[in-house]
Amino acid sequence: MILDTLQNAHLYYRLGVKFIKAFEYLAQTDLAGLEKGKYEIDGTNIFAIVNEYDTVDAATEQMESHKKYIDVQYIVSGSELIGHDFLQDQTPSKAYDETADYQLFAGHPVFFSRLEKGMFAIFFPGDLHMPNIQVSTPMPVKKVVIKIAVS
Repeated sequence: MILDTLQNAHLYYRLGVKFIKAFEYLAQTDLAGLEKGKYEIDGTNIFAIVNEYDTVDAATEQMESHKKYIDVQYIVSGSELIGHDFLQDQTPSKAYDETADYQLFAGHPVFFSRLEKGMFAIFFPGDLHMPNIQVSTPMPVKKVVIKIAVS
C-alpha cells in the first residue's frame, strides 16, 4: 500500500503505464464537477468510480481486498480515515465475489491513516483496507477510486 499526495504522483510512474494514465486522469479532470458514477479511462483496464457519501463509524464496517484490480483511492473533498492491514492468514467473513472483485474480513485494521483533499492511497491485492471511516464525526466526502487491472 502507498499513501501520498497527487503532487507526488510522478514518483509512482515507474509502476507502469496504467498508473501514469490513472494519475494523469486525476490531475487533468475536473473531479469536483463529476457526477457520481463510473467513467471509462482505458476500457476494463482502467476506470474511475466517483462516489459521495458521509463517513461512518469503523465499528460498523469490515475490511476488504481485491484480486483483479488495484485501487487508487483519491480524496476530492472532505477527510476520512482508512483502516489498513496486510492479508495474511485471516479468514474471510464474506467469500470472494469474482464478479464484484472483493471479499470481506471481519477483523479490525492494525493501522488507520487520515486522507484529506489531494491525497491518495494505493491498495494492491493482498492489502486489506477499510475506507469511508469518520475522523471524529460523520462528514461528507467526495472520492474517486481508480481501478487498475492487475493483468
